[in-house]
Amino acid sequence: MHVLATRRKTAVATLVRTAALALLAAVAAAGLGAVPARAADGDVTWTVRTASNSYGADRSSFSYSVNPGGQVNDAMVVANRGKDPLDLAVYTADGFTTGTGQLDLLTRDKKSVGIGAWVHADRERVVIQPGKTAEVPFAVNIPDNAPPGDYAGGIVTSLTQANEAEGINVDRRLGIRIKLRISGELKPSLTVEDLHIDYAGTSNPFGKGDATVTYRIHNTGNAILSAQQAVSVTGPFGWLRADAGDVAAPPELLPGESWTVTVPVHGVAPAVRLAATVGLTPLLTDASGSTTALDPVSTTAHGWAIPWTLLVLVVVLLAAVVGAPLLARRGRARRKQREDARVQEAVEQALREQETPAR
Repeated sequence: MHVLATRRKTAVATLVRTAALALLAAVAAAGLGAVPARAADGDVTWTVRTASNSYGADRSSFSYSVNPGGQVNDAMVVANRGKDPLDLAVYTADGFTTGTGQLDLLTRDKKSVGIGAWVHADRERVVIQPGKTAEVPFAVNIPDNAPPGDYAGGIVTSLTQANEAEGINVDRRLGIRIKLRISGELKPSLTVEDLHIDYAGTSNPFGKGDATVTYRIHNTGNAILSAQQAVSVTGPFGWLRADAGDVAAPPELLPGESWTVTVPVHGVAPAVRLAATVGLTPLLTDASGSTTALDPVSTTAHGWAIPWTLLVLVVVLLAAVVGAPLLARRGRARRKQREDARVQEAVEQALREQETPAR
């Protein structure tokens, strides 16, 4: 269970600004107990938990396996831990993964096509007296033509209160995650897209540099998946391999979602032509919470790693090797020319002296 406190400033009248709902990633049973939840903009004086029934007690979230056309009836329990009566709005919405890897919910003004459209509470508001609890039943009605696979969303309680001093409304929300698996052919699939590698060398002509491998993990199947990741960089023919080490797992991605990953790889030799390889082992979690590793997938892309300082050194050495004999020959030729000139001058001087008449 998580808490969301959001604000929206007023223009003419007071407008409510709703922000991402970061309450649904993993609702801990301890957080659903008697201790009031806390929000960034103040105390939330109510708690929510799953009802105890034939589906179980002390569940951390709602999770169902349902056939197309099937129905499920369940309930959420809301407790008022404060000193004043509470009038809470109740609604459901589809989920999505945020840029921080948390499960969030669409706001009420956005259209839901999955859980937010199929799950309905029996009331839109619930009033709870101090120290009391209220059970909010809800029904899950799956359309006959619902595609098989996994769906995630949540059921939310919301309290909007005016803050006259700041001229804003504060919307505090508390909810529980709902996960559906609709029966039919499950096709879990992850792909690696837009894989590329960048290399940064060093001034040391014999030193190793760093590579940065960037790619996007795309859930192209119909199941919620995470993955184990492995990234390596090699030179031609698989030589000079460098591994990235432990790479953090991506968050659980809903069907159709993508997640961008940037991985540094250190100690990469500037082997001119590099190959970056990304291996993914998809992880599928069933309704009981057990995780299964699926067949791994691998993708490779190439990039350049030109050892410029080494090339400059090689060019200088080649120039020295090729130029030294040439310079030596030129030096000998110049010395010979100077010697020949001195001999010629001496001969000419001797001839001039012979031609001078004696006095």
